Amino acid sequence: MALRDAIRHARVLVVGDVMLDRYWFGDVSRISPEAPVPVVHVTRNEDRIGGAGNVARNAAALGAQVTLLSVAGRDEAGQALRALLAAETFTVNLHEDPAYSTITK
Repeated sequence: MALRDAIRHARVLVVGDVMLDRYWFGDVSRISPEAPVPVVHVTRNEDRIGGAGNVARNAAALGAQVTLLSVAGRDEAGQALRALLAAETFTVNLHEDPAYSTITK
């Protein structure tokens, strides 16, 4: 019980590369003749917060008071990432840099 109380009272600053984890779901019916890779018919996709953002989510889920400090680009992935982060319960300080491409995995 003491550990849970300590975590709830912890103030955590997460500084690092935040990224957009993008998952594609679908069916594979064949292998490409040009390269040995599967050809996927994507039926849905899902975006999630990755990198340092995932660390911040995990610490917040444990009850810590979390602040995330990072950089994202002014691109589609950055917009998607900002929308996901806006729904989180922790404090987010995300600098927008138009010269930077948001990391997408």
